[in-house]
Amino acid sequence: MTHAEQAPRATAADPEERPLLGAALVAGTANVIMQLAHPAVGYGVVESPVKSGSIMHSPAKRTRTTLTYLAVAMRGTDEQRRAYRKAVNRSHAQVRSGPSSPVAYNAFDPRLQLWVAACLYKGVEDAHAAFVGDLDDQTRDELYAGAATLGTTLQVPEEMWPRDREAFEEYWQQGLEQIHIDDTVREFLLALVGMRFAHTPVRVLFGRFHRFMTIGFLPPRFRQEMRLPWAPRQQRRFERVVAVMRAIVQRQPRVVKEFPFNLYLRDVDRRIRKGIPLV
Repeated sequence: MTHAEQAPRATAADPEERPLLGAALVAGTANVIMQLAHPAVGYGVVESPVKSGSIMHSPAKRTRTTLTYLAVAMRGTDEQRRAYRKAVNRSHAQVRSGPSSPVAYNAFDPRLQLWVAACLYKGVEDAHAAFVGDLDDQTRDELYAGAATLGTTLQVPEEMWPRDREAFEEYWQQGLEQIHIDDTVREFLLALVGMRFAHTPVRVLFGRFHRFMTIGFLPPRFRQEMRLPWAPRQQRRFERVVAVMRAIVQRQPRVVKEFPFNLYLRDVDRRIRKGIPLV
């Protein structure tokens, strides 16, 4: 199989080719952990007064809004991005640290949003490599070129997005030096890993698989912060599971591969047209 067959091209000039893989949802909680490993982001989420946007209180809504943001940022039109930015800003306006917060944070801080966007990009890249195939340098460059919208859809100025993959890697390594998950944030994240937000039947059916895939997709540095053990035999099993999923994904038609992101993109248009809140 050639590289072209393994990895569909994604360029900034061609948003329709930016990858949105539904299979990447199995790595979603791992990506949330990466984002919240930055103390200011972690406490911003844990202490957020916007309960309607919390996965622990409104899991269906939070899932919809997060996946819609990814779809709009990666594949949306300028109109969709403007509308979603305005809607998210109303929620973010309420998220700022108080006098008792252990760290200072403000959801409008572009530096924090840049970290979140960087984690999302890493998630897109990792999921693409896992479920489509290894990426050559050209494909990685093209994928990266279109990823700036993950941050610029909110308050990250375009000039803040690292200019190329080499600059991004430097930024990422510096970011890893700043991450720390304390007991408070870890307890919140372990609740996500254990799917405590889900109804009991769902948790019983999918909880073990969700935990296994979450830990498998976590880079070692984040596993260490979460104090989650991971043995070589588990890594081998994880690789086998991913290989099976990759074989399935590669045989799916595009509309199936991109579900539910394609559905959420249409839902944004419907909500805009009918004046229904986006978040």
